[in-house]
Amino acid sequence: MDKQVATAAEALADVTDGRSFAVGGFGLSGVPEVLIGALYESGAGDLTVVSNNCGVDGRGLGVLLAAGRISRVTGSYIGDNKEFARQYLAGELEVELIPQGTLAERLRAGGSGIPAFFTPAGVGTPVADGGLPWRYAADGSVAVASPPKEIRVFNGVEYALEHAVTTDYALVRAARGDRHGNLVFHRAARNFNPLAAMAGRITVAEVEELVEPGALDPDEVHLPGVFVQRVVALTPEQAADKGIEKRTVRER
Repeated sequence: MDKQVATAAEALADVTDGRSFAVGGFGLSGVPEVLIGALYESGAGDLTVVSNNCGVDGRGLGVLLAAGRISRVTGSYIGDNKEFARQYLAGELEVELIPQGTLAERLRAGGSGIPAFFTPAGVGTPVADGGLPWRYAADGSVAVASPPKEIRVFNGVEYALEHAVTTDYALVRAARGDRHGNLVFHRAARNFNPLAAMAGRITVAEVEELVEPGALDPDEVHLPGVFVQRVVALTPEQAADKGIEKRTVRER
């Protein structure tokens, strides 16, 4: 039951090229930066990433993106990541953009053993009809487009079929956790972390505060340890290093 691993590098020592990752976080909130750094140091490339967004320039998944280590992204938001947009439009990166709620449910379904589900989100748009650019050619034309999705009618309403997402690994960040892998997330950092953790076959969690088994009230656990295979305790310095995506201050 003891799932603690000494370092992030050790937790990802078996990662090879071509692996897929579900990564928690939203913007820079709840992003597993230490594990992403270890993945960068591993040198692994040709990675497929499923995450709400791809970090920002210089932080989060943006570090792997800038190094050319990511070949495909499934997400909801490009945001202000200029390198992400540049690679996508230049045809260097394949990107599947899907509605945010659909992404969340695809991850949850993957972790729950549900192969697919129907949703009204995207019906009547290119999300369901197909034709969204997944990859551009160098001349700006569409090299790979999304296929049309199956549509069925339930109670007079059209629904599109969406397939669940599972990945080789999941990387998440938790505020508290124990050596059994039970995790607690802090406020907004709860975002996609529990869902990403469910979708990974091997889920690695970096934990800001590691407590002894039994110290967590079962009622406060957001993700049970059955979904987590490896736990890395952060140093106080690592736990305190939290980026701010957009710093806004009021006038005096």
